[in-house]
Amino acid sequence: MTENKTREIRVMIVDDHEIVRRGIAEIVDRADGLVVVAEAGSVAEAVRRAELVRPEVVLVDLQLPDGTGIDIISQLHESVPTASPIVLTSFDDDDALSEALHAGAKAYLLKTVRGAEIAEVVKAVAAGRTLLDERTVTRRRADHGDPTAHLTPSERRVLDLIGDGMSNREIGDKLGVAEKTVKNHITSLLAKMGLQRRTQAAAWVAGQRATSWRQ
Repeated sequence: MTENKTREIRVMIVDDHEIVRRGIAEIVDRADGLVVVAEAGSVAEAVRRAELVRPEVVLVDLQLPDGTGIDIISQLHESVPTASPIVLTSFDDDDALSEALHAGAKAYLLKTVRGAEIAEVVKAVAAGRTLLDERTVTRRRADHGDPTAHLTPSERRVLDLIGDGMSNREIGDKLGVAEKTVKNHITSLLAKMGLQRRTQAAAWVAGQRATSWRQ
């Protein structure tokens, strides 16, 4: 008697941090109906392997050594059009979300998401659903407003200097304050902006400056 086996959804994981990538792959492989068919740590490797294994869903990080997850989504749209991309990133950024949407991403997940939710979203996208749309982006922008609106003048100055790539000590020297004072300012501005890490603040400043430059 032949045993009936449920068809498994073929998934590829793209992240340049091996430990993170392996962790995501383990979550996906443990889920019923999903199987990881390839992993990659760069844009070039992802595109090459996707063309070979033809995954149905591709989980892509945004920051990669030779480009971005958006580059992968754009290239796979041409070479493997049947692959549905999902962004899985640490950056809760409206510009990145909007760019991912327009490139063709079917969902946008933060790495703080529960493992079970990753599996659920993969299955939903494989079934043809899109879990973000332009209204989501517009609503997020309206809800978020200006994240720096409640910063003090000193916190705004510290934020700018973080964006210049300065260390806490360098910022203290620049402003003529103790390094501990700088750390207190950073703790406060991160909380007010809804961020968790200094690197997120630096990325936010870089994004704002890039937008101003384009305009």
